[in-house]
Amino acid sequence: MATSNRELADFLRRARAQCDPARAGLPPDARVRRVPGLRREEVARLAGVSADYYARLEQGRHITPSPAVVEALAQALELDAAGRAHLNDLIGATAAAPRRRRPPTVQRLRPGLHQLLDSMEGTPALVLGRRADVLGANRIAKALFTDFDALPPAQRNYTRWLLLDPAARTLFVDWDLQARAAVENLRLDAGRTPDDQPTQHLITELKENSTEFGRWWQQHRVHQRTHGAKRLLHPLVGEVTVQYETFTLPGDTEAAVFLYSTEAGSPSRHALDLLISWTLSPTVPRSEP
Repeated sequence: MATSNRELADFLRRARAQCDPARAGLPPDARVRRVPGLRREEVARLAGVSADYYARLEQGRHITPSPAVVEALAQALELDAAGRAHLNDLIGATAAAPRRRRPPTVQRLRPGLHQLLDSMEGTPALVLGRRADVLGANRIAKALFTDFDALPPAQRNYTRWLLLDPAARTLFVDWDLQARAAVENLRLDAGRTPDDQPTQHLITELKENSTEFGRWWQQHRVHQRTHGAKRLLHPLVGEVTVQYETFTLPGDTEAAVFLYSTEAGSPSRHALDLLISWTLSPTVPRSEP
């Protein structure tokens, strides 16, 4: 079975297992369910396809569903926006003709974007690219999380840092939640570019060095980070809860700016202001991008 077919089959099985029969509108069943979720024939019925057709999809057979069938499957499996995008990516990968592998391109920020990050002295800002590679960070973001520029270039990856750096585990109060979301976001990226070698190398490294990664990766869940909150226990200023919003960069849809803020008048705002004051002190040297 080709890798793309196997990924699609695994995703369908995992998604089916996470569905609630009652929420899907199915009547009570006298039969005892030995495993959670929906049965294959139930998904087929909800999607309006034959049980044999759906079974072949889950077996990784070389089948290319029509857009209407893909949408029906997404509805039957109760997929959110990230899940729908991932399903379309996987189906596109199975349908694509063999293509010549392109050499990986290196993502870099324009000098003007580095200047923009430096000018945002009161707002922590990160720029993440493919597979959550850290493309840029201003001084307050480095003080809040870690100095990514001080890491070897091959290790400047947000997901890698979150899972493999012991300091990240102590920094995040909700480390399990944040780390799992990062893994699920990497799943989404990997489905979008299945032949990207740096992504595959990162996945291999994380499988070899993180037991949590291997467990979460097998669950085949996907997540798109657009906004949310992070709870930190910072070694200098104590507890800080930051909200983040993401913005896609014009000219590079594979890079996103993450901006972090705190609630006005809150203890978190006070803590962040202290960190900003310390970070922007003239005695603290500015690190060049």
